[in-house]
Amino acid sequence: MADLAKRLDEMEAEIKKTKFRQSSGRANEVNYWVFDYPPENEMEVRERIKYLKNKNQKGADEFELVVFDLYDIIIDFLEDKNFMEKCFDFEKKKGFERITKAVNNSMKFNDDDSIIVNYIKENTPDNAVVFLIGIGKCYPILRSHKVLNNLHQAFVKAPVVMFFPGTYNEQELILFNEIKDDNYYRAFKLVK
Repeated sequence: MADLAKRLDEMEAEIKKTKFRQSSGRANEVNYWVFDYPPENEMEVRERIKYLKNKNQKGADEFELVVFDLYDIIIDFLEDKNFMEKCFDFEKKKGFERITKAVNNSMKFNDDDSIIVNYIKENTPDNAVVFLIGIGKCYPILRSHKVLNNLHQAFVKAPVVMFFPGTYNEQELILFNEIKDDNYYRAFKLVK
């Protein structure tokens, strides 16, 4: 993988191109992208995204950059429903695997009316570029291929870039370069 700073520069240049923000990808598909990076560089990627968001808010770009931290969406949902203490108790009694399943079910991760998908749809303005972050923080509660599959079915308003701590080869997602997620081939690798 090329130098991360160089790849981040290339990503920034790419999202600023008008053709990037058109509603279809290379094969006239929905415009979904993955920016993969070495997991040990998580903080560098977070800093660059924060920098890009601040820079975009000054209004120099022709689009609005919208950043969704999937982990924060999950935690906010659980707190809004007063589920956090219940989750802690449930995990103590039933184990982490059961709480993972319970959170999945309550947020409808596998359903057409997924809480996360609806949140992204409702909070994305016209003429936006969407960044999805927090994939590593969500594991194993939320899997990256499920997010992309659910969004792919319901969200075509703006290009989506998922920042992925691991490797994506346009066939499979390998989280932290160790955990093979499921195969996913509808998104394109943003920067080689």
